[in-house]
Amino acid sequence: MFTKWWTGNSSPNWGKPVTALLISTTLILSSGCSLLPKEQEEEALPSINPPKLSKKPEYTVKTETLETKVRGSGRLMALQEEKLFFSEDMTSKRISAILVKNGDAVEKGQPVAELDVSDMESDLKRKRLETRKDELTMIETLRKADEMTPEQIEQAKIDFELKREELTKLENQVSKAKLLAPFSGTIVTVTAKKGDTVKSEESVATLADLNELTVAASISADDAKKVSIGMEVQVDINSAGQHKGKVKQLPNPQAAGNNNGGFPGGGQDGKQDSIDQYLVVQLDEFPKGLNRGTPLSVTIITQRKENATTIPLAALRSYSGRNYVQVVDNQGNKKEVDVEIGQQTSTDVEIVKGLTAGQKVVGR
Repeated sequence: MFTKWWTGNSSPNWGKPVTALLISTTLILSSGCSLLPKEQEEEALPSINPPKLSKKPEYTVKTETLETKVRGSGRLMALQEEKLFFSEDMTSKRISAILVKNGDAVEKGQPVAELDVSDMESDLKRKRLETRKDELTMIETLRKADEMTPEQIEQAKIDFELKREELTKLENQVSKAKLLAPFSGTIVTVTAKKGDTVKSEESVATLADLNELTVAASISADDAKKVSIGMEVQVDINSAGQHKGKVKQLPNPQAAGNNNGGFPGGGQDGKQDSIDQYLVVQLDEFPKGLNRGTPLSVTIITQRKENATTIPLAALRSYSGRNYVQVVDNQGNKKEVDVEIGQQTSTDVEIVKGLTAGQKVVGR
């Protein structure tokens, strides 16, 4: 037996192929990594925050002046203002002439419009002639009184008076054909024209004394019950700013056309309009240069309490006749406290008993 040692010069012929194979395998493995599909990156999920429980609002108990108010809207109106109508018994007659126009100054008793009563005037002329004839007949009858019985004389007198009464009635009707100004003033509107047929609820014109304007406003019937003469009023006049005044007159609930709130100017469709329908305010100082009809709003202070302890209405709780609030202390602890309430407004309520200024209460 013997042992044969391999030397560097005695390496077999397949050594080089093995080396080449190893190199090729390495290259293939390294290139193969780049051929494999890339792994998907892990999706970043948004962080989920637990919902926060809504915190009820907290309010501080205050001390302030508390005012209860009612509001209305209106316009500047003449203290003496009237829509002019023909008499009821002149309906269906046609207007023959309108004798005024807007802005005309008229005197008391001056004709404003006339009706076509030519038929009535003819009857009146005939009646006057008949009455004159009856007068002559009556004179002749009285001359023959000695030849007549007392009953005959009395009957003649009655017949004569009845005919005179018919004449007077017709004269009155014809006189109503002229519409006269009831006072001196200015024609502010003319709503009729020549040829119109007279209707019972349609005016011909509006007459006003523009020398004395006043604040006239409409309020609801319920609000009117809360208002009394002398209460303070804040008046906001278009183009003239805010002005202070006092209630001078309350609306008359029996006045025709009282619209129980809404923009005054009543008398729509020609119906009668009267200052009695409105709440009248006397301003402390009336601004100059204003015109009748200027729109305005009024705020009437019906109650005022100085140094009242108040909370928002949103903090007051009521149940089965019980009024209470939730009071929160500096540590955030809450407790229910019964309260006695007083004056209320649309936003706040007076606490007469149960709370002091500076405390914190929780809203609903």
